[in-house]
Amino acid sequence: MACLLWTEHGALDYHECVLEDPATPSAPPFPQAIRAKRGETVVFAWIAFKSRAHRDRVNARVMADPRLSTICDPRKMPFDPRRMLYGGFARFVGSDEMRRRR
Repeated sequence: MACLLWTEHGALDYHECVLEDPATPSAPPFPQAIRAKRGETVVFAWIAFKSRAHRDRVNARVMADPRLSTICDPRKMPFDPRRMLYGGFARFVGSDEMRRRR
């Protein structure tokens, strides 16, 4: 439902991913870094936008959409929303730039 809402309101892309391989020899495992408890499933999601201004417009439309309240009912959440993290990131390297350089 979240994917539908964000893309309907203009997001370029939407992804939700479940951690499948937490072991890594080069850095702390993701569950350890976020202090996940035994038995918890780690989910990572990201949404792509044209710009920060585009993100702000899309997010404002999503927050005003009455369907959002049906998936954000605290009694029905499949996770503890107090442990959800949020941040906006600006891309500085991408595969499309690498393809153009070749």
